[in-house]
This record gives sequence, structure tokens and C-alpha cells, in this order.
Amino acid sequence: MTEKLGGIEACVFDAYGTLFDFNTAAAGARDELGPDWQKLSELWRLKQLQYTWLRGLAGHHAEFWQVTGDALDFSLAQLGIARPGLRERLMQLYLRLGAFPEVPAMLETLKQRGIRLAILSNGSPPMLDAMVRNSGLENAFDAVLSVEEVGVFKPHPSVYGLAAQRLTLAPERICFLSSNGWDAYSAKAFGFRVLWCNRYGQPPERIPATPDGEIGDLSLLPDLLA
Repeated sequence: MTEKLGGIEACVFDAYGTLFDFNTAAAGARDELGPDWQKLSELWRLKQLQYTWLRGLAGHHAEFWQVTGDALDFSLAQLGIARPGLRERLMQLYLRLGAFPEVPAMLETLKQRGIRLAILSNGSPPMLDAMVRNSGLENAFDAVLSVEEVGVFKPHPSVYGLAAQRLTLAPERICFLSSNGWDAYSAKAFGFRVLWCNRYGQPPERIPATPDGEIGDLSLLPDLLA
């Protein structure tokens, strides 16, 4: 059972898969993709993450927009999908990912309680701005932070440090939330208080360090902040 967290002054959220559903891009092209949309979505996301890690290790940083396009190109080729205009359509849909249903009310509840709210994402600033505005959440956040400010993708510690610096808070005063297990565990290793939003029923990671708690979706968050 997840215990309440005390002393939290800010909540920092991962964007893709945590606040916003990356599946909505491929799902938005189901008329062209048919039953392959889910397979494409899963492979696209896997390659996107793999490319961020590989670029980080190799020191070959590129904006997330390029990484997302490269991952899509690989996925379309791997699945043998070749339709005129489809790539551009999917990339534009990625700028309009939908927020998960519980997100707006959850953010409003926290904001009314005086909790500061921020996004910390691999996404480039234009990608994040388009997605936040499309979901009508442009007034919800005190900060929308991109890894472009430090020039390396998660889980590099400098990314997590960016949130603490910009919010001028000690890490233990920040509750970090991510649906990505590797992200949640790495944020905890940095020093944040962490709730893993395990939307997809994943098993625990075998890396340092264990999050403070686990929730199935973000609707539970307000009740867990003492």
C-alpha cells in the first residue's frame, strides 16, 4: 500500500505516457493503418526510447522531434508500411497527443491546494507547447521543462537537476511522477520523492532506486500528498 508523502511543495510530471497518451497518434490514423495501428504505436515508442538512450551514451544529441521521426521511419520500414503522406500525418498527430482522462481534474485539484506543477520531458519546447495547448492545459503549469536546456536525454542526472534548479526546491520537496519505470527509478536515485504511475502493469525495474510508491493512474495523486 502506498503511503502519503509529506512536505511536498511541487509535482513534476513526465509528459509522454504519463500526462499524454502516445497511443493517440497511431490511433488517429486507424483508417489507414487498420489493425496494425497498435503494433506500430508500440514499436514506434520502443525505438524512440532506444534512440534517446543510444544518443545519450554516444554523445550524439538531437532534438526529440528528429528522434521521433527516426523512430517512426524505422517502425514503418520494419512493419512494411508504405503509404504516401502517412509519415507526415503521423508526425503531425504526435503534436496533438491527448491527455489521459483524469489529468485536467487532477491538475486543477493540486493547483487549488497551492502545489506547484511542472513538466520535465525529453520533448523539445515546440513539441511540448503544441501538446499542452492542444489539451487546453497551457495555464496549468508553473514550468514546462525540456531536456534541450541541458542537451542530453533522460535518465541523465542533469535532466532531473534541471527541475530542482528551476523550481528552486530541494529534491525531497518535489514529487516526481512517470509512467516509465526506468524514469521513475532514475528520478528516485537522483533524490526526488517518486510515485510510479504504472499505467501498463509493468513489473518492477532492477535498477537503483525504488520509488516511494506506485499508483495505477494520476487520479490517486491528490490523496497521497499529505
